[in-house]
Amino acid sequence: MGKGELASDPRGLILEAYRMDICDKDARTIFLDWALGDPGPDPAAIAELLAHYGARHPDHPMTAVLREAASGTPPPPAGRRGGPRARRR
Repeated sequence: MGKGELASDPRGLILEAYRMDICDKDARTIFLDWALGDPGPDPAAIAELLAHYGARHPDHPMTAVLREAASGTPPPPAGRRGGPRARRR
């Protein structure tokens, strides 16, 4: 096994995220890095990470990101979108 405690986190990215004091944005960045690596965003791997770390750290930003990923629904876009056309009436 790699640096992580679980086979689904061989590089230990998720483990290290839980050891740090991070914000939501940082948690999303770390999750994206994990998802782009090997083994990738397998639903079973996400469930394993959530079960292993989420129960011990329910209020951590990474737990919220893992829950969103497990639900399969993307978060709503932040802020207004549309540019100049959205402002014209």
